Amino acid sequence: MIDMPELVDQYCHGVLRTELGLGTFEAQLGAHLSDGLGGKSVKPAAGTTFFDTQTGFALRRWCPPLLGLEPHCPPARYLARRRELGAAEAGRRLLRASGISTYLVDTGLPGDLTPPAELGAAGAAEAHEVVRLERLAERVADSSGSVETFLADLAGAVHTAAAGAVALASAEGVRQGLAGAPGPPGPGEVRGAAGRWLAARPPGGPRTDPVLLRHLLWIAVTAGRPLQLHTGDRDPAVLAGFAAATAGLGADLVLLHAYPHHRAAAHLTALHPHVFADLGPVLAHTGARAAAVLAEVLERAPFGKLLFSSGARGLPELHAVAAGAFRSALARVLGEWVRDGAWSPTDAQRVAAMIAAGNARRLYRLA
Repeated sequence: MIDMPELVDQYCHGVLRTELGLGTFEAQLGAHLSDGLGGKSVKPAAGTTFFDTQTGFALRRWCPPLLGLEPHCPPARYLARRRELGAAEAGRRLLRASGISTYLVDTGLPGDLTPPAELGAAGAAEAHEVVRLERLAERVADSSGSVETFLADLAGAVHTAAAGAVALASAEGVRQGLAGAPGPPGPGEVRGAAGRWLAARPPGGPRTDPVLLRHLLWIAVTAGRPLQLHTGDRDPAVLAGFAAATAGLGADLVLLHAYPHHRAAAHLTALHPHVFADLGPVLAHTGARAAAVLAEVLERAPFGKLLFSSGARGLPELHAVAAGAFRSALARVLGEWVRDGAWSPTDAQRVAAMIAAGNARRLYRLA
């Protein structure tokens, strides 16, 4: 009933190029599952497997047919077929079958992940870079000899990065930088925090200073690009003050990974014209319950404020699973409303196209 449009994956990462055994494959599944837990590392308990999760079941539903197998085939058979095809060919098949036409790729994670151009080539799609603010600050700190040089170079680096990227992103800013006051810190406060951080960190060390994180967010606000904010396991209400303070300044805010606080994130999008919500990997995480979660978001958020993404990293399967789960959930929810007479078919098709790609193309100024 609903013609599923092309997708813009408005937040994802690259994929691994290497062949994966069962243990490495499960580790990548675990890393994906931990995105909703504030990035904490998780491992399956002894005698259990991450294939026995909603994400694992969704993977076994959507991915085997893309590699020439029957749906729901055993994990061992699926991985054997993956090795038979080779990582590159399996990745191409999975990515190209997803229906994703554009990837916005956060390049801030460590590891040997494909950069945007390589991911786009594998998926026969466009690809654009999203710059992670914390990694950018680390690189600036590694080459700065003084506090004054670091702060000057940091502002310049953020604006330079914004000129070539479609968006900026922060993973630690919500969890640490906005835990206190939402407004920008004062110059003296920033210099003091920079001095302490530069003196204490080794090259490539952690980015843990809350004042510097808040300062970094406010530099990003002045850069004029959309700012993607990982909410993790925090209630998006912690962003209420920051959302109010940044209203009218020209920077749109995109809330990432808000589940299980997706209703609160949806509510913020209704309160502030410049706040958007990312559906993210929650639909893959919830699997058979994805339609119920999507319906809850649609209860509160203006439809022009919602964005599809996979949040995928490492495994090309996660791109395919997210796309399949999103299309299935959207078709079920909107199709039911059309059958009940609550929506017209024309409106359902228009909203589907908005969430799948149109909203992202407008927000990020994509062609």
